[in-house]
Amino acid sequence: MKNEVVIVLDFGGQYNQLVARRVRECNVYCEIYSYKTDIEKIKAMNPKGIILTGGPNSCYEADSPTYSAELFKMGVPVLGLCYGAQLMMHVLGGKVERANVREYGKTEVLIDKQDSKIFQGVSPRTICWMSHFDYISQTAPGFSITAHTADCPVAAAENAAEALYAIQFHPEVLHTAQGKEMLHNFVYNVCGCAGDWKMDSFVEHSIREIRQKVGSGKVLCALSGGVDSSVAAVLLSKAVGDQLTCVFVDHGLLRKNEGDEVEAVFGPNGAYNLNFIRVNAQERFYGKLAGMTEPEKKRKIIGEEFIRVFEEEAKKIGAVDFLVQGTIYPDVVESGLGGESAVIKSHHNVGGLPSCVDFKEILEPLRDLFKDEVRKAGLELGIPEHLVFRQPFPGPGLGVRIIGEVTAEKVKIVQDADAIYREEIANAGLDRCIGQYFAALTNMQSVGVMGDERTYDYAIALRAVNTIDFMTAESAELPWSVLQKVTSRIINEVSHVNRVLYDITSKPPGTIEFE
Repeated sequence: MKNEVVIVLDFGGQYNQLVARRVRECNVYCEIYSYKTDIEKIKAMNPKGIILTGGPNSCYEADSPTYSAELFKMGVPVLGLCYGAQLMMHVLGGKVERANVREYGKTEVLIDKQDSKIFQGVSPRTICWMSHFDYISQTAPGFSITAHTADCPVAAAENAAEALYAIQFHPEVLHTAQGKEMLHNFVYNVCGCAGDWKMDSFVEHSIREIRQKVGSGKVLCALSGGVDSSVAAVLLSKAVGDQLTCVFVDHGLLRKNEGDEVEAVFGPNGAYNLNFIRVNAQERFYGKLAGMTEPEKKRKIIGEEFIRVFEEEAKKIGAVDFLVQGTIYPDVVESGLGGESAVIKSHHNVGGLPSCVDFKEILEPLRDLFKDEVRKAGLELGIPEHLVFRQPFPGPGLGVRIIGEVTAEKVKIVQDADAIYREEIANAGLDRCIGQYFAALTNMQSVGVMGDERTYDYAIALRAVNTIDFMTAESAELPWSVLQKVTSRIINEVSHVNRVLYDITSKPPGTIEFE
């Protein structure tokens, strides 16, 4: 249920999704909008509070992102973070200047006003994450300083009478020791939220809403077997039963044995009766990908061919009333449809709709959820943990984990290597400790020695990252013994591989996936 909402206005900050997630962790619904959003639209949403994100600009420059002073006079509590704090001061008559000393990283913040609604329960000295080269040199009229650091005279300020709060650091990141408490204080102590955004109520409300919308209509779902589409399918099944038909397109780019595993769970003999149809189109996809090496072209070919296959199966079924997609909130944001984020990658489940399928309306029951919330919804629906917590897998599958041309031989190589890697990670008890891990096949071949013969074979790259929001990531420090065992097994058990590499690149500058 979404009886109350807190809005995040995005000024180009890298942590925009993280701000929204932190608010939702307080059981308060939150959505991200661009700073270009018209104020009348914001008023119409009747938000309980508004949070202004950070950003890379200087608010005093003429072409920097800004907002009307009317935003701060709506009677709605506003919390400005980093750039958002500086912008609040600048717009309301304070002064922001270039700092003599740039603050970046973990910084001790001294709380000057312990009874501030924002800092209730926060230690007088607390570690926070700073990232700024401008600073508030003079607060706006009506504001008082509530925190400072050794180099930053205004680490936080507030006009409690107007419910306006400015924080120079980033409470949304885990590096800020008591950041969760600060955001919790804002949504509850300042905004007066009730905190009714919970997965059990979301699932119950969604089922009722779907039943009401679908009525006696027929529903068609593209089921990939991944977490998002699986949760969407089971949610629809709970709502409309055998009015739902699920089509599973096996494009030959799945993990080892995954097609059979998906059928075992969701097929005729599985735990869920989803009117399951499996389409084995492996050779068709390999044919379309022959000779293709450019990553984005491969993504588009896989996405478009998926749609064509899905269309053909849909025509056999006949007219349906609703088409289900497993779109989740990061898909929306990363596709340039929310906030100020650039288009990072194309998603075949956002905007890539099959135009020839005869349907009346699209159902995206998970569109408002982050990945961790999708998993919680899956558990609420009774989906087994091993399915809910399976490793994230991209829509184009192994097509983006094979550098260069995709062939059936290369698919088998990376499937076998990845299966060994995942098995050993689980054996070491690390499978729930790492954000994402997988094996990829590089396009590099090199000389090796196996037995008494020289070889000229491929190199497998292992990837393992820790991440909160999948927007940024750091490489995981895997135990050397685990890497040695994985390497030994891959070299000995997987044909055409004579070298194993471990990728320690962070995101940015790299991506989590290889292509």
